[in-house]
Amino acid sequence: MAPGRPKYFTPNEVSLHNTIKDVWVSYLGKVYDLTPLCDEYAGDILLKPIIASAGKDISHWFDSNTGDIRTHIDPSTGIRKYYAPHGRFVHIPPPCPASDWSNDFGRPWWKDNKYEVGVLSDKTRLIRIINTLTSQEQTIEVCCEENMNEILQRYLKYNGHAASYTWKYDGIPLSMNKTLKDNGIEDEDIEFYELGMDYELWTPAMHLYFNDDLTEA
Repeated sequence: MAPGRPKYFTPNEVSLHNTIKDVWVSYLGKVYDLTPLCDEYAGDILLKPIIASAGKDISHWFDSNTGDIRTHIDPSTGIRKYYAPHGRFVHIPPPCPASDWSNDFGRPWWKDNKYEVGVLSDKTRLIRIINTLTSQEQTIEVCCEENMNEILQRYLKYNGHAASYTWKYDGIPLSMNKTLKDNGIEDEDIEFYELGMDYELWTPAMHLYFNDDLTEA
């Protein structure tokens, strides 16, 4: 990954982290690993809403303008309080003063960027990758924001030597520092959907040519 480039995740990737020992969530366009938080507060009933949301997007918990938890006016007290209809969770103060409430934890977890692991993709798409040397084909889901080098990293689990190939689309070498769109490979999913066509049948194919293939000499 190039310096300064964020790591992008698909919603499907986030959804895999959905156990009590592996808790990821996404909100407001970012992805967070809350496993350390859950380890720190292990056994606390206030973890229940967080664990129940593992692997999911919880943007609806937040005010998109402030980045803070949504608030409301408590009808019984007339005081503005955090709104947590799914149940009070870690770092949310109790509705009434309580002797067992401690606020010496510093920054609440949703304002602490140490849990941030990357960016949630705005749009994902499927691509086919065809190895012309072995005739093997893989269909993988990628983030539209990723450049070809980052897509190559996703493909490495299928072919550990992927960097030794020239990547082409329609016979034209791809610029590995550009996205699919910037390489002229448009995302036409919406158009296919509107036309009632199965976009999976029209998944764009990248062809990989081994750089040391003697047939090209």
